Amino acid sequence: MKLLRRKFLHLAAGAAALPAVSHIARAQTYPTRPVRLIVGYAAGGSTDVIARLMGQWLSERIGQQFIIENRPGAGTNIATEAVVNAPADGYTLLVVGPPAAINATLYEKLNFNFLRDIAPVAGIIRVPLVMQVNPSVPVRTAPEFITYAKANPGKVNMASAGNGSSDHVAGELFKMMTGVNMVHIPYRGAGPALIDLIGGQVQVIFEPTPSSIEYIRTDKLRALAVTPATRSQALPDVPTLNDFVPGYEASAWFGIGAPRRTPAAIIDKLNKEINVAFGGPKIKARFTELGGTALAGEPADFGKLIADETEKWGKVVKFSGAKPD
Repeated sequence: MKLLRRKFLHLAAGAAALPAVSHIARAQTYPTRPVRLIVGYAAGGSTDVIARLMGQWLSERIGQQFIIENRPGAGTNIATEAVVNAPADGYTLLVVGPPAAINATLYEKLNFNFLRDIAPVAGIIRVPLVMQVNPSVPVRTAPEFITYAKANPGKVNMASAGNGSSDHVAGELFKMMTGVNMVHIPYRGAGPALIDLIGGQVQVIFEPTPSSIEYIRTDKLRALAVTPATRSQALPDVPTLNDFVPGYEASAWFGIGAPRRTPAAIIDKLNKEINVAFGGPKIKARFTELGGTALAGEPADFGKLIADETEKWGKVVKFSGAKPD
């Protein structure tokens, strides 16, 4: 009887270990087919630029295609919900940005809880935003813009990549701290917003450097200030907004998330491969061109960043009264 019991317990323990063993085995062979990287904006914006840069790296590094899939709309909530509801097998990933932290407060009802339903995989890059205007706007500095906007209340249109984007709340923070009155015009991504800014349909945007820095360098747009507390190496001659609006600070950050319950072994493998990229000269040079710094670290480090940003921008959204348009 004791022998039978001992045998049963041995078999039960072995059966309990099978899921863990299968997850590890799956991670060792993962991926065996193309992986989708879901982007919540139209092509051409900062999130899309970062997604394509990292997708290319992972494709070359792992030997399987990482395909960018743009699903714009509802301030990235459509893309996030698609990943939340996808199988937790590592083949559908989310390119995560500031809306992950902002939308928790901006939207009263969501069909998901980001911190609960998306597993952090890895941070990629943190970049400055740039307060930039169409060259036809008769200002060359942030103080001149503040004076101009106050003299033309409600007549200055502020573009953004959409409700809940980093440029949206950076603009709301600017309005809150300066008292200027600007009309928010949300787009379905930074690409179309920048096209209209260059065309003169809107006057100002607070846009991350990856999607806008070439327009600034070619004088299609005029940079007034950068939003971090310190100057950007990519735009060393552009002052910080903090120089004119004490205490102002904002930046954009990007990373990768996966559906909740994605096997830890798969998340760890992706995290490792993404972190390897930061040591390569190609990615280092590209990050420098984009004015950004690598967000190296473990999945938990990226999760903490999202949680901290959720708290920070939640306060700004509540104070400003910003609502989805």
